[in-house]
Amino acid sequence: MSGVLLRYLAREILSATALVLLAFVGLFAFFDFINELEDVGKGGYTLYQAFVYVLLSLPALVYELMPIAVLIGSLYALATLARHSEITVMRASGMSNLVLMRTLGLIGGVFVAFTFLVGEYLAPPAATAAQEWKLNATNATVSQQLRSGLWVKDGRLVINVRTLMPDRSMRNARVYTFNDNYELVSIAEAKRGVYDGSGEWKLLEVSRTRFLGDRTEVEVLPEIGWRSDLTPEVLGVLMVSPEHMPFDKLWAYISHLRDNNQSADRFEIALWKKVVYPFAVLVMMALAMPFGFIHDRMGGASARIFVGVMLGVAFHLLNGLFSNLGMINAWPPLLAALTPSLIFLAAAGYMLHRVERR
Repeated sequence: MSGVLLRYLAREILSATALVLLAFVGLFAFFDFINELEDVGKGGYTLYQAFVYVLLSLPALVYELMPIAVLIGSLYALATLARHSEITVMRASGMSNLVLMRTLGLIGGVFVAFTFLVGEYLAPPAATAAQEWKLNATNATVSQQLRSGLWVKDGRLVINVRTLMPDRSMRNARVYTFNDNYELVSIAEAKRGVYDGSGEWKLLEVSRTRFLGDRTEVEVLPEIGWRSDLTPEVLGVLMVSPEHMPFDKLWAYISHLRDNNQSADRFEIALWKKVVYPFAVLVMMALAMPFGFIHDRMGGASARIFVGVMLGVAFHLLNGLFSNLGMINAWPPLLAALTPSLIFLAAAGYMLHRVERR
């Protein structure tokens, strides 16, 4: 296929996808803004602050909606080319479905790279900034909704943070220290905790109770150190969903959970979804391809868009469904993350096979 034809197809698909993505992001952002209006007036939360919060949430929306936008955009662009007999001319000139699929794969590579970059480098900091913005605007805390605060196991220590502030500093933290026989050695209560940037938390204004056989000893200390790989950024897992965490911080938290013999299934599935999800746009393009050949039987652009929306919604629902099923049934994380894409890829292959036989 010539470079001119490749650029022509790329322009048609990219422009259609961009238009669909803009429409969907605008629609979902509007719904999010309407939802935020319920909190306006609470804790000084203003209309302007709600608007900024929704604005900061846009990169995460772009990441989540990208496969759906690619599906509908590709479906519409290919069907439009077929309606003008351009696909027919391409096929009559010797272009096979395999060549067309390879060309769509090259165009899809742009979408894959874009989705990865947004999901890894733009959406995570924007989602974190959005949560920090809202917490500060409403004078709330990260762990406010947790009745007993945040609990963290780190080696022989169990830390309970009653309040984790938006700037990741701690308030009213307790440190339970156990020995190798899992016997409680001491309980330290700190009024404040800050991270010094070198891998250690400084717990300030500490009252520590030590259990010494048949007696206890209480001591007051200005500060104690807690060295941990749980940096404030890693603790940011509380502020955003695992799917919106950057790969390195998600991996660090998974490693911490494994080192402390805790379940990491939820986060491992999220990790594999971050690997697999950008390539879902290629599956969506493969699924859109046969619709370009059967457009005359489908009743026009409105029917194509409707089918694309329904398939996109189905993919989104399956993604969430298999994530939950993977956690409930202890499936391998890669299987839970990959299954929705495999189902749609099989559907695309079946439809292409039917088209080839006509």
